[in-house]
This record gives sequence, C-alpha cells and structure tokens, in this order.
Amino acid sequence: MKVQAQIEDKLQALEPVFLAIENESHAHAVPANSETHFKVTVVSSHFDGVLPVKRHQQIYALVADELAGPVHALALHPYTPVEWEARGAMRPDSPNCKGVGA
Repeated sequence: MKVQAQIEDKLQALEPVFLAIENESHAHAVPANSETHFKVTVVSSHFDGVLPVKRHQQIYALVADELAGPVHALALHPYTPVEWEARGAMRPDSPNCKGVGA
C-alpha cells in the first residue's frame, strides 16, 4: 500500500467529514515519485473543543509509523466542521520549498 493511502486509511479513525491528503513531495528536493511530504486537511467533529496542538498530536499518533519511516513532513490543517464552514471550505496554500529551484 502506498504511503498516501496508508495515511488516508489511518485518519479514518477521526471519522472525517472531509479529508484531503496531497503529496507535495514533488515541490521538495527529493527523488521523483517520492512520498515524503504531505499536506493533510482533515475536518472532524472529533476536534470540537480540542486545542490545535492537541489536534496535531492526535494526527501524529495515528500516523506514527509513517513519520518514523518514509514521511519527512506533514503540513496539518485540522478543523471542526464549524471552522471549516467559516473558512469557506478553503485550506491554505503551501509555501514554496527553499530547497527547490534556489
């Protein structure tokens, strides 16, 4: 199973109403077809009343094996359904990697 699919499978434990996992490895100084850098947007009622740092910790705990192995970086964007709606269902753009094209 590919790393991206493993992450998606594990994050189902949060019962997301929206989940997007984007492989952003191509924008970093890594070999072609790498699965090392991901942007994760997850919207879940599991985050209701939970501080942002605790939301990140919940996600890290679920994907600990991937973080210990092939995954170098996760850009996390965890929201409650109310927060997601207030944002207009928009997630922030990722910054450019300084290691590519510099």
